[in-house]
Amino acid sequence: MVSMVLHLPKRSKMEQSDEEDKLLQGINKYRTSLNLTTLTKNENAACLAEQIADQYKEQPCTNSTGSNTVPGTENQFPNYPEFLAHCHLNITNTRDGMIMPACVPNLDPTLVLYNFTKSQYSGDLNDTSYTGAGIASEGNWIVVVLTTNSSSGSFESFNNAGFNSRPCLLYHLTAFLMGCFFLLWS
Repeated sequence: MVSMVLHLPKRSKMEQSDEEDKLLQGINKYRTSLNLTTLTKNENAACLAEQIADQYKEQPCTNSTGSNTVPGTENQFPNYPEFLAHCHLNITNTRDGMIMPACVPNLDPTLVLYNFTKSQYSGDLNDTSYTGAGIASEGNWIVVVLTTNSSSGSFESFNNAGFNSRPCLLYHLTAFLMGCFFLLWS
């Protein structure tokens, strides 16, 4: 009996991916029913969701966690900058995003969707500024990270951001142009 309890199978990554895809489909059906655009899958936001879900996985579900949390009392993660670095993100292009954790025993798909569409999170899901989502789950926790099309909510990897990818080249170009300007005026 004890060995059976200790060797309970963990959900595979494939099962987790299915749960996450089903949740995104459910959220998109919900948004469509409200005449809102559907959310696209955002891999960078999914990476951040995975980091957050991993922090929650050992925390038990209670009446004051996840979607039941009183606004302003959410967990703060001192290692949030490390999460961003791990996902190649920058605080400047994630600040308009929304992180929404929910705890549902056994991640029952119907209850998971209900936790997002019939809770304090529904206001964010109804917001037309959100255009993408990343989803990840660990244990009884599932985390949705909403993204926008704005530069401050795109969750674009800093490796892909043109303005950050070649600062040295920009510096040299600016110095060259200033040198030409001074030569013309002297």
